[in-house]
Amino acid sequence: MPKRPLPQPTPETREFWEGASRRELRIQRCRGCGRAYWYPRPFCPNCSSKDVEWFTASGKGRLHTYVIVHRAAPGFQDWAPYVIAIVELEEGPHMMSNVVGIEPAPEHLPVGLPLEVTWEQQEDGIALPLFRPAGSTP
Repeated sequence: MPKRPLPQPTPETREFWEGASRRELRIQRCRGCGRAYWYPRPFCPNCSSKDVEWFTASGKGRLHTYVIVHRAAPGFQDWAPYVIAIVELEEGPHMMSNVVGIEPAPEHLPVGLPLEVTWEQQEDGIALPLFRPAGSTP
């Protein structure tokens, strides 16, 4: 895929990006209430506990909702149309990403479509988690 803006890891997201470089989808879970969550933060958004841990998620999920972008945003090369989606991970949290490996048309993107993570290698060792239809080849 063409070049896109690179993320800038922070102390809160460093574990996620280090996992991504190893092709591991790392998210957090609260040891107090047991709920997994996304986006990275030092406390549980459910119960406010600071007793949280990182773990490797399955990389499986379902399409929750999406939008098809027909005009590339500034900073992105012209590779529209593309799909921006909310993926409901098997572990529970929702994650925003792109859906790739499928024609960006509503008839190909039914809500509930099974998805799996795939990785797009970027500069400087950064790998971005994208999602494709489950069972498809990269």
